[in-house]
Formats: sequence, C-alpha cells, structure tokens
Amino acid sequence: MSDLDAIVAQLATSHGISLDADSARPVGGGCINAAWYLPGAGAGIFLKTNTPSLLPMFQAEAAGLVELGAAGSLRIPRPLATGVTDASAWIAMEWIEPGQGSAEQELGAGLAEQHRKTAERFGWDRDNTIGSSPQRNDRCEDWPDFFARHRLAFQLELARRNGWGGTLAEAGSQLCQRLPEFFSDYRPAASLLHGDLWAGNWAVDSNGHPFLFDPAVYYGDREADIAMTELFGGFGADFYAAYGEAWPLDPGYQVRRLLYNLYHILNHLNLFGGGYLGRAQGMIDRLLAETRG
Repeated sequence: MSDLDAIVAQLATSHGISLDADSARPVGGGCINAAWYLPGAGAGIFLKTNTPSLLPMFQAEAAGLVELGAAGSLRIPRPLATGVTDASAWIAMEWIEPGQGSAEQELGAGLAEQHRKTAERFGWDRDNTIGSSPQRNDRCEDWPDFFARHRLAFQLELARRNGWGGTLAEAGSQLCQRLPEFFSDYRPAASLLHGDLWAGNWAVDSNGHPFLFDPAVYYGDREADIAMTELFGGFGADFYAAYGEAWPLDPGYQVRRLLYNLYHILNHLNLFGGGYLGRAQGMIDRLLAETRG
C-alpha cells in the first residue's frame, strides 16, 4: 500500500471521507511540504504531507485555519483532519478551486476587518511554525517584550547555533534591549494575524474572492502583517488603499516596518543560509541608528 493509499484509508475510516488515491495529482505546496489534489465523491481535498515528526506543525496549522475562519473576514480553507502514517504526517483541508482576477481591494478591506478581532494578550494558546522554524507564542501583556523575546531573540539564538553569532548576535542583542523605544507613543492592539502574509499565501477563488492559506497565526501588532506584504512585493496599490481606508496605519509604521521584516529575514537566514546574513546585519544597523537618533 502506498503512503497516499494509507492516508486515504485513514480519512475513510476515521472521518468518513471517500477519496480516490489513484486520481491524485501533485500541486504546488510551497518549498516545505509535498501537496496533492485528491478528487472525491463530493468536493475534492487539498492534502499536504511531510515527515511523521512534523505532525504538530500540521495540527497547529489546522488550528490557525480555524482561528482565521472564525473571524469571518476572509475566506479560509476549512481543515478536515490531520494524521500520521508510518511514512508521513499529513493535513487534509477543503479544496478551493482557484480563479482569476485581482480582488486586492476586497483583500485589503477583509484583512483590516480580520485585524479588528483582538485578544487581551499578545501571542496565542499554542506554538506553531514560521516556514519550518519553530515560532513561540507564549502569552504576554507587553508587545515590545513579546516581540523581542519570542521573535527577534529566538531567531538570533537559532542563528548563533547555526554559526552566525559574533557581530550579528551582539548588535541583535542591543536592538532587543532598545525595542521599547520604537513604541514610546504607539500602543498596538493584539490583533489576529495571518503571520506569514507574503504574496504566495493568498489567492482568488473561482468566484473572484480572495482567500488566505498557510498561516503562522498569533495575536500581535497588525503592522507586522502589513510589513510582510511589502517585504517581497506582490501586493498592489489597491490593496493598501483599501486597507488604509478601512483602518489607517500609524505614522510610525514606516520605521517599524523594518523591525517587523527583520524577523522574517532572520528566519530566512536560518532556513536558507548565509545569503541573508548581510541583509539581516544591515537591517539591525539601520534600526540601531534610529534609536540613536
């Protein structure tokens, strides 16, 4: 029995989902997981697999999809089940047929609405992953403290273990200590964040509406989501205009954008190697210069 056959058998036995493993076709699932579309008696499903040890990653992803879906702001694939075979951990979710069109205005307005769902504290009730890196979400009442400890310092420690300590570690530690200076007159709400909002993690469905997927959910400053949309590009003027009309950004965002994107560049350093080292160091130096000014 193939691994896909084993997963299909589990879905049939435990969840009553009837699928045809022989008709499975591979689809894009990012650079971390293998992914398939599986047709079934009703609607098909989207299936992602990875090594068995990564079942907690898929369980956290399923919980994140539920959290985003409960906000009712944007369409989110409905998770169906997670599980593990001898060869693979897996997550099955609703298949959303992709369509065409921009939908950036609807995406911007919907994201602003999603961000209005808030919590009393920053973080989340479980840890998850950013890419394949661990992401700590211990609840915290102070945002600068949360971001310093569970985002920047955590990635800097991973970098040190990976051999990129030295100047990067020293400057990064200084930045973490000075982080409150970026929030002297700004008190963000703990907004529901997608957490990994680059252009590859949203699409348009067959009815022309946007939907989000592959989240790294937590509650934090909404500016962190907006900053990542600018890190690698792919979001147009209509998106930013619609978001700004629904909920304008604070003027200090233009500086904090660099701070929030440093987290993702450090993560890319840890995931993909030293090609990101110079960029990370340069970002830290620029941010430290802001505190000296």
